[in-house]
Amino acid sequence: MVRWADPEELPGLVAVELAADRLFEQVGITFPPGTTMIEEVGDPGLVLVEGEPPAGFALMGQVDGHLHLDQLAVHPESMRRGIGGRLVTAVLDHARAVGVPRVTLTTYRDVPWNAPWYARHGFAVLPPEEWGPELRALVEHESALGLEVAPRVVMSAATG
Repeated sequence: MVRWADPEELPGLVAVELAADRLFEQVGITFPPGTTMIEEVGDPGLVLVEGEPPAGFALMGQVDGHLHLDQLAVHPESMRRGIGGRLVTAVLDHARAVGVPRVTLTTYRDVPWNAPWYARHGFAVLPPEEWGPELRALVEHESALGLEVAPRVVMSAATG
């Protein structure tokens, strides 16, 4: 069952993110060193989780007035059980409940569990001419961090 994270669960989510990130090595993607995204979170009200202890999480933010899915991670030992899909549905439901017209995200275009997976869950590539200034700055920031080691895309899903 998807629920909001408890503050004491945030440190344990680092292991989930790191384990999920290691899967990218299978497709030749190695992330630059540094802190994980979840380590930088101070507000558990931005994080949805599933499991006891959590086996997956969705970290949200706001970009250009839309909800932005900053990170979705499921521990590899718990993959292929629908956790990611339930988390994405919960993110979309939350956006709808708070009146946000769409959810955006950035992801790898050709990694099977990235853009193709999100497309199966209602997301479509958002062309650059539809990006707002904050989204454009986010894409530039991700590139500067070294995340553009493979082709990336911006995707969005309407909530209405």
